[in-house]
Amino acid sequence: RVTKEVDSTSKEAKSFLKQQEKRQSASPASLPTVSGVKRPSGMSSLLGKIGSKKQKMSTLEKSKLDWENFKEEEGIVEELAIHNRGKDGYIERKAFLERVDHRQFEIERDIRLSRMKP
Repeated sequence: RVTKEVDSTSKEAKSFLKQQEKRQSASPASLPTVSGVKRPSGMSSLLGKIGSKKQKMSTLEKSKLDWENFKEEEGIVEELAIHNRGKDGYIERKAFLERVDHRQFEIERDIRLSRMKP
């Protein structure tokens, strides 16, 4: 079981509260019976509880969860955000290298085309 604390004004918290409200309002209306209360039958209820499978967490999900918890425990969330925003960020470096590679390719292409024309 995984617990996650979020700000009460965040989108995730609001969507969770809406889901809870839908479940509460849908539950009594979706189970109409003669007496007005539906009771689960004994054997099928027990088999349903035993036979239900728990949702497994993948390795990637577990790693992401562990990383998020580590960042919160160490208090490095803001430091990482600042570091990744600057020129030292991985994404910025990759984008820069792709631009340089593309420019070099265009220069080499222009040289090849100029040699072929005469």
